[in-house]
Amino acid sequence: MGLIETLALAMGGAWASGVNLYGTVLVLGLMENFGLIDLPSELQILSAWWVLALALVLYLIEFVADKIPFVDSVWDAIHTFIRIPAGAMLAAGAVSGFDSGLGPETQALLALLVGGTITASSHFAKAGSRAAINASPEPVSNSVASVTEDLAVFGMLYAVVFHPVTFFVLFGVFMLLLIWLVPKIWRFIGGVFGNARHPAAAYQQAQDQRTDMASELSDDGKFTLSLGRSGKGPKLPPQ
Repeated sequence: MGLIETLALAMGGAWASGVNLYGTVLVLGLMENFGLIDLPSELQILSAWWVLALALVLYLIEFVADKIPFVDSVWDAIHTFIRIPAGAMLAAGAVSGFDSGLGPETQALLALLVGGTITASSHFAKAGSRAAINASPEPVSNSVASVTEDLAVFGMLYAVVFHPVTFFVLFGVFMLLLIWLVPKIWRFIGGVFGNARHPAAAYQQAQDQRTDMASELSDDGKFTLSLGRSGKGPKLPPQ
């Protein structure tokens, strides 16, 4: 593989591993077996039958767990310690057969660092968005998000193999979205768990909001909408 194809495989495999590691292993291994891609020697293990069988079983388990509210967040939390190292090693394996002139040890170290960073970015983007989705009362969005993520992984891997330049464009779009989205997601999650750490304050806040939204009928027949505990605030005109 040339430079573009090698970088696409390293970066694309790392990104996809952060979203769905087992689906990534399954797709790359099957592509190797069907002759659609020639994986570097360090990644040939992905095409072994026992690796594919294990990846398929774990993918099916994740396929179910990923659609259950809160179970998906627990699954993501556990896989923080699995996806990131695996994505880093996949990136290092992807560049193992390429001579960059930096030396094998330096090249492998850079691949591990860059691959791990890319995997972490996609993993925490997924985990953070799932935590935000779980704050909603309905479970449908979890299934929609899960299917969308799987399709994104398969689509990105297809682009890596057949249209590497297109992959780099899509990857650039993802990084721009990541820069814009992640701070918003983590601010939202911080607010939710901030209240959870202080249940008394959360209860008092809920009581205040209930008081603020309560309407009172005054003795003179005027309908008053209270905006605070002090009772001060704008009043609606007489009926």
